[in-house]
Amino acid sequence: MKMSAAEISQVIKEGELEKRSDNLLQFWKRKTCVLTTDSLNIYADTQKRSKGKELKLQSIKKVDCVERTGKFVYFTIVTTDDKEIDFRCSGEENCWNAVITMALIDFQNRKAIQDFKTRQDNESASPGQQERRMARAP
Repeated sequence: MKMSAAEISQVIKEGELEKRSDNLLQFWKRKTCVLTTDSLNIYADTQKRSKGKELKLQSIKKVDCVERTGKFVYFTIVTTDDKEIDFRCSGEENCWNAVITMALIDFQNRKAIQDFKTRQDNESASPGQQERRMARAP
């Protein structure tokens, strides 16, 4: 999918989010996150932003299991390879789950439009294909 440099670097939301660790004890670790139009970047260090993990929106299947408790909103990001990543955020502020879901929908819509345009361009480039399809139509 081709996107302009402005789209790739556009920051949608930036702030803190807590991620459940993958180890046995499953502690919640505070992370600095930056959501852009094409990825969710997760950094351990708020100042340096080094050793970041990038979770591309194309590798996210859905945002699932949203649960609100008194203080936190818990949600799970499910990737295309069925890996689940648990997060929580403070319930008072604009919560990340909705923003990530909307960014994912926007990304999928842009990808669908791009795929459709590519398919149309390919069909218009080969008129023989169009005639064969028309011949099969009832």
